Amino acid sequence: MRQILNTLYVMTPNAYVHLESDTLRIEVDREKKMQVPLHHIGSVVCFGDVMMSPGAMHRCADDGRSVVLLDRNGRFKARLEGPVSGNILLRLAQFRAADNVGFALDTAKAMIAGKLRNARQVLQRGARDAANESDSAKLTEGAESLAISIRNIPGAQDLDALRGFEGDAAKNYFACLNTMVRADARVAFKMDGRTRRPPRDCFNALLSFLYSMVMNDCRSALESVGLDPQLGYLHAVRPGRAALALDLMEEFRAVLADRLALTLINRAQVTEKIS
Repeated sequence: MRQILNTLYVMTPNAYVHLESDTLRIEVDREKKMQVPLHHIGSVVCFGDVMMSPGAMHRCADDGRSVVLLDRNGRFKARLEGPVSGNILLRLAQFRAADNVGFALDTAKAMIAGKLRNARQVLQRGARDAANESDSAKLTEGAESLAISIRNIPGAQDLDALRGFEGDAAKNYFACLNTMVRADARVAFKMDGRTRRPPRDCFNALLSFLYSMVMNDCRSALESVGLDPQLGYLHAVRPGRAALALDLMEEFRAVLADRLALTLINRAQVTEKIS
């Protein structure tokens, strides 16, 4: 049985990560803050002004542990990894499958169906937990709208039609998401639809940050089994874009990132103020 490894996120400005025996030691202003055994770590993600010693980077590369550099906002900057894992025959099969229009469409349909089912469950849970009837009714209506979109997926004749179904469903979903924020935080975390590059409100900024972390984990998972993360089936392929990682994360957005964002806001573990 394969061990599930953790991702180490280093977010404290000016933190220093270095190798100490078979552990990674994290210091801030020369003071030890944490020490983690390497055998528990699958990858290291450094945000902003975080430093990592050459010895630690070499050891991670030798062991097949990726090191990812993000800016302070969570935007991808660079990635350090060792030799490509897997074998060329697996990647050849992946490339051939991408040229099979029917296979690519069926795979993309499965991804979108999974995404919308999970998003619908988030809305249904929100409707059950809603504090008043109007919020519950709005969330129930949103869940029913997603159910219709799910039923329409098998009828998509091509990727453009499928993306259209997904786009309409996502618009309806994000229109409901703010309803699950506790009443006294809805002004600070008001969301008027999904916005990116840049996100135009606190809620969107938090989602973008969490999506970046999920996407990095999906990319690492693909590379660990030898698949090419840049050759996807749903997202258009273009240079520098990890299309398959974006494909894979679609199903996990709602249950991993969206639910976490709502939990952090509703428990007041994040606020609109920057400390």
